Amino acid sequence: MMTEKETATEKIITDAMANPSPAKSMGDPGITPLSPSHIQQNDTDQVPPEPSFVVVVAIDFGTTSSGYAYAFTKEPECIHTMRRWEGGDPGVSNQKTPTTILLTPDRKFHSFGYAARDFYHDLDPSESKQWLYLEKFKMKLHTTANLSIDTDLHAANGKRVKALDIFAYALAFFKEQALKELSDQTGSEFDNNDVRWVITVPAIWKMPAKQFMREAAYKSALVSRENPEQLIISLEPEAASIYCRKLRLHQMVDLGTQTTQNGFSPTDNLGSGMTQVSPGHAKEHVRRNRQSRTFLVENVIGELWSELEEGDRYVVVDCGGGTVDLTVHQIRLPEGHLKELYKASGGPYGSLGIDYEFEKLLCKIFGQDFIDQFKIKRPAAWVDLMIAFESRKRAAAPDRTNPLNINLPFSFIDYYKKFRGHSVEHALRKSNVDFVKWSSQGMLRMSPDAMNLLFKPTIDHIIQHLTELFEKPEVSDIKFLFLVGGFAESPLLQQAVQNMLQGRSRIIIPHDVGLTILKGAVLFGLDPSVIKVRRSPLTYGVGVLNRFVEGKHPPEKLLVKDGTRWCTDVFDTFIAADQSVALGELVKRSYTPAKPSQQVIVIHVYCSEKERAAFISEPGVRKCGTLRLDVSGTESTAPRREIQTLMQFGDTEIRAMAVDVSTGRTVKASIDFLSH
Repeated sequence: MMTEKETATEKIITDAMANPSPAKSMGDPGITPLSPSHIQQNDTDQVPPEPSFVVVVAIDFGTTSSGYAYAFTKEPECIHTMRRWEGGDPGVSNQKTPTTILLTPDRKFHSFGYAARDFYHDLDPSESKQWLYLEKFKMKLHTTANLSIDTDLHAANGKRVKALDIFAYALAFFKEQALKELSDQTGSEFDNNDVRWVITVPAIWKMPAKQFMREAAYKSALVSRENPEQLIISLEPEAASIYCRKLRLHQMVDLGTQTTQNGFSPTDNLGSGMTQVSPGHAKEHVRRNRQSRTFLVENVIGELWSELEEGDRYVVVDCGGGTVDLTVHQIRLPEGHLKELYKASGGPYGSLGIDYEFEKLLCKIFGQDFIDQFKIKRPAAWVDLMIAFESRKRAAAPDRTNPLNINLPFSFIDYYKKFRGHSVEHALRKSNVDFVKWSSQGMLRMSPDAMNLLFKPTIDHIIQHLTELFEKPEVSDIKFLFLVGGFAESPLLQQAVQNMLQGRSRIIIPHDVGLTILKGAVLFGLDPSVIKVRRSPLTYGVGVLNRFVEGKHPPEKLLVKDGTRWCTDVFDTFIAADQSVALGELVKRSYTPAKPSQQVIVIHVYCSEKERAAFISEPGVRKCGTLRLDVSGTESTAPRREIQTLMQFGDTEIRAMAVDVSTGRTVKASIDFLSH
């Protein structure tokens, strides 16, 4: 403990990052922990009563496509997915709309989704250069190391726009669409205050990206800053997991048995070699397959529950456009609560990787200089070319033998001739890419091997990650592997996962795999407490002063103040990486203002991927956020003020609360992870 005199040292809890000399380098000299303790909170303790909402609306803001779904709290079983969108693509189910956004030349919101794409496409090339068109921009939040409110994005014409504005425009668009649909359904103007909003994000996203989504929601007026609990952030694979454990057997395709039902024909690109079972044969089929591990497709068998027992473990692999996210869950019966067994893992291995490979192939054939130029000069034609590629990408399958044809837009052929002085056909002949040919109808003709090669780097990444995950001791005895997300529909990916698992777990793909996350996010919004235990992805803590102990503490950390010897930069761990945290579990610390008149206490929060850290100056430990305690107006006559801080780590976001112990008054506490 510090004596009064020592506490009064000037400017103690200021940002000591400004003068990094070794002894007073990174620490916040002046915070000494008063009572470090880790408490499990009782349910009766400090949990605010749940506000009552009429409806839960979930927005799945995906890298490549987006959508929303909703359910009324009175009939939680009935999940409505949004109406069909105008202008869908051939061969792509248009329950979701592309994540594309168009701004007018003066940067006002114009349109979103198919509407944005089609309008942009129909603009005259001279005009389209002025308009700002953005697609696949969500990945920027994952890849930007020091994400801030001011992070920029690039539109198709190369101009920069603020990421926060774009995300806010997109959320405002979904808010408007959903409220319009709810008003139509209920027959009167629907009030936004009656909606609980859920936004999905990848589980592997760091706190800044999650907070960024929340800031965008405030900016779009989806919810107000005064009412933060109206919005919950849902982790995509968790949402999928919640939905998957509710699946009835006829809503999925089991790759292990290769049977499908519910009107899927074997050619519905849900994996090769699947056979159809007519209801007439099904009963017979049930009897025959009782012994084998077949998942059968008759309603009578009931839910997947009947197959899941207490303590069963399963893995959810969420393969989207941008990221692949892996979550390991264990089921706790009878309520079916879920417990996370291993911290979320994954990486930027979504199906976008295949688009990049295609782009690299085009650069190899036509030259990087041409492709870069073409994208800027004919942005709409480039978008067209990628749409053409997308539909062929979906036709790729392991057993395919006939070539895949990709239409080259006329302006590509035309612009190439102007740029190079020779034809596209000549370029193909000259390039030594032998598995891509020119067909006389003006198409690129790719052999199936060529297409499979484009998938390979991405699929290899996913398989490598899965292999490593399955080697972890926490990830043994996995009963099911659920493959969800848009990319899960790829037969090439399905086959690769099957080959890797070799029958160790059963692979299950929900019937409407692209909507799994959306529906699960609605279920999560209806009952956020279904996931009872999570694993912390990082180690979090603060820097504190401890009494210096000779022989134990390194001499360079010694700080002598008023005759007392302190050790600086000590890492006080709140929670360790991969530690289990129960929902509502609180980490409690007490802090004392450095001087009685202090209005605000600012404490730096540090994090590390490693499970243990002794000092905040160690490699791998970085400053990742700030905890602000607003102690103005709580001055008291007490000789020393103790501010007790409670941090909650068991949820999808980290929260902080604080109380002035002597007066019992609440202190405004906030924890900020976005670098300003």
